[in-house]
Amino acid sequence: MNDRLVLLSARLLDPVSGLFLPETALAVSGGRISALGDDRTVRALADSSTTVVDLKGAVVTPGLVDGHLHPVSGAELTHGLDLSGCTDVTQVREALTRGVRELAPGAWLHGWGLDPNVFGDRPVEIAPFDAVLDGIPALLLLFDAHSMLASRRALELAGVDGPRDFDQASAEVVCDADGRPTGLLLEDAACELVERVAPQPTREERRDRLAAALRAMAATGLTGGHAMDANGDSLAFYAELDAAGELPLRLRVAPWCQPGTDENGVRALIEQQGAGGALWRTDGVKIFMDGTIDNGTAWLERPDGHGESTHAFWPDPEVYTRIIGELHRAGVPTATHAIGDAAVRHVLDAVEKAQADGGRVVRHRVEHIETVPDDTLRRFAELGVIASMQPTHCCDFTRADHTDNWSRRLGEERAGRGWRCRDLLDSGATVVLGSDWPIAPYPPLGVMAGARHRRPTRDLTQDPHGPEQALTALEALRGMTVDAAYAAGEEHEAGRIAVGYRADLTVLAADPLTTAAAELPDVPVLLTVLDGRPTYCDPSL
Repeated sequence: MNDRLVLLSARLLDPVSGLFLPETALAVSGGRISALGDDRTVRALADSSTTVVDLKGAVVTPGLVDGHLHPVSGAELTHGLDLSGCTDVTQVREALTRGVRELAPGAWLHGWGLDPNVFGDRPVEIAPFDAVLDGIPALLLLFDAHSMLASRRALELAGVDGPRDFDQASAEVVCDADGRPTGLLLEDAACELVERVAPQPTREERRDRLAAALRAMAATGLTGGHAMDANGDSLAFYAELDAAGELPLRLRVAPWCQPGTDENGVRALIEQQGAGGALWRTDGVKIFMDGTIDNGTAWLERPDGHGESTHAFWPDPEVYTRIIGELHRAGVPTATHAIGDAAVRHVLDAVEKAQADGGRVVRHRVEHIETVPDDTLRRFAELGVIASMQPTHCCDFTRADHTDNWSRRLGEERAGRGWRCRDLLDSGATVVLGSDWPIAPYPPLGVMAGARHRRPTRDLTQDPHGPEQALTALEALRGMTVDAAYAAGEEHEAGRIAVGYRADLTVLAADPLTTAAAELPDVPVLLTVLDGRPTYCDPSL
């Protein structure tokens, strides 16, 4: 397949300096940028097999990379009733009523994106929807994807009629004072009790959903993503799409290491590193240190306002520390989900111990970092640990006045130090930006905009949450280009527009550095290029 490409009349944006390069054109060959120059010089390099595109002054950035997303599970979890726009119980009830009306007899109702804030001060439970879901098996995924509500009929079909014990310390079938399930299931182990009895899509349906989701991502300017799971058929799907020339994103995949993983399991994760294809590879391991603040399963140094979020995801956190050491000695980078302050501190302690014990230089990461005290900030830079942040979570799931569920659970002090993007960057840390899709929308211009304005996406007139933690336009762009490349150990070949670098490029109708944050998500993406080949092209080109 031809991958010779010439782009003319372009404004080539350097995310390191924030300036446009003096050149106005580039040539691509073999998936790499082969030349930079003026239009006449570069056009002369084209032959009859070269695709030549006149960009008419459009802005070219290095390909935008989502630093944290879940393509396969996202494609599955976002199938069904979208509840993300509901702001109160009444709206959820109305949406479920419409969903039930359209449901085939005996079918399961699936919903996703449910915000716990819709319940206000009331418990998160299925009771408000019992009348609508009477006799209907239903699973309603909460926005954090760490918890769900199961209807009475779904619980009955799964045989879930009381509490259970799990290897995942924060997993729980939430029950009332009489020991009866409220419908709330916390963490994967509990959710799977009911999920496994629901009808499953065919393998072909799942593959097609994934392919469609990835194509949609490319249309928003994404050229790559750090995929934080390798569950089920994920790797097989990536391999099949890659072999067929249908993989429109370059994926760096980190399989999970869960509590209960023994020495053989750790060895298998180490041996799996490097496996992949032309546009994807297994590189790193994803580990959970805690759950989420919203459902009371984060690990905090002091309990939340409900007396919850008091322990780690691992029954014995020292086992996690030992596994970090083993992976570090093997040269395997880790990405640890750590939301609460105690979880983040434990990850940093574990990395510090691993480094003290010797071994290679390895780029470990902490994912999410939703609330941390001052004394943890400097340790990221000191230990070389990368901070992976999702600013749109702050925008869309919390409020400036701290009346949201997340903030009320934490209290003023800890809510006031939420998503410290600015403080981490100023302390010397490398900050990578991502969406955590399907938790939040994946369009990268929206992610960068959120890092800048920190306001609710649905209503940008509202006050920002922690405006002092906002990033500049250039810092946000770096978080999805040069810093994403550094986090993946690819800074020598990605994240810049330079000869010899990968021809992964995003072409925008306006300069993302001078476009107002509120307007950035609406800037048209004109062209997305991966490995020298267009994966999306606007009809205007």
